[in-house]
Amino acid sequence: MANHALDLNPPNAHLHISTHGSDWLWAAFAFILFSCLATVGLNFFRPRGTRLFHQIAIIVLATSSLAYFSMASDLGSTPIRTEFRADGETRQIWYVRYIQWFITFPLLVLSVLLATGLSLSDILTTLFMSIVVVICGLVGALVASTYKWGYYVFGCAALFYVWYALLVQGTRTTFAADGAFRKGYLMSAGFLSFMLFTYPICWALAEGSNVITPTSEMIWYGILDCITGPVFVLFFLWQLRSVDYSSFGLHSGKYTDKGVNGRSVKAAEAGAATAPAVETGAV
Repeated sequence: MANHALDLNPPNAHLHISTHGSDWLWAAFAFILFSCLATVGLNFFRPRGTRLFHQIAIIVLATSSLAYFSMASDLGSTPIRTEFRADGETRQIWYVRYIQWFITFPLLVLSVLLATGLSLSDILTTLFMSIVVVICGLVGALVASTYKWGYYVFGCAALFYVWYALLVQGTRTTFAADGAFRKGYLMSAGFLSFMLFTYPICWALAEGSNVITPTSEMIWYGILDCITGPVFVLFFLWQLRSVDYSSFGLHSGKYTDKGVNGRSVKAAEAGAATAPAVETGAV
């Protein structure tokens, strides 16, 4: 079946993706969407109260599916004047990809750190730094002048903090389930950290210096997103398959267990506290 995406949605810049680039994006979209549907199916096989990591994975994959559908359709980009190229030449900058990363990157980091004993404040700071990485990448890509490299440096600095949290702080914590997930965490954190190392390289050669074409950019980022998204997510869930979720201490704070006569535990406790005292003695 012919791909008419670029005919229906004409490119808006001099340097734009080709039909082959769109074909690749459709293939990546299909792979990510299939992985999302598979994760939804796996989620239903989990008992209630043990679906947190699966549902985070569903959000990540659903967001990525929407982003790749947009890019494959040649939607979600804006023309920006290039650096190191002829004057007035523009390049497609895909802001929809950064919207995707703004949601998925912190969630991937969160899912890994939730499996550790890292404090809530440290996790929150790490999530903020992961957001800074994405924002610096987006702003830098949208800046036409050489000042874009300033945002690149800020983004890399924030990424170093994320690496520190994953590879140093996370490994020094006390792991749940008597350390049963320690090996799984080390593998997952190392996997994710290595993949995060490759993104700044692609940015520097694509949006930064315009060394590679938008089609090559799509192929490179697409491979990274498929590995960091579906492959990593399924690998991480596989590592969690035999871990007792209750050992993580993740509670919603809502009383849902049933007490006496179908009342909730909270209601039963409140009723017991307000009930009048009854004297007991010999009759």
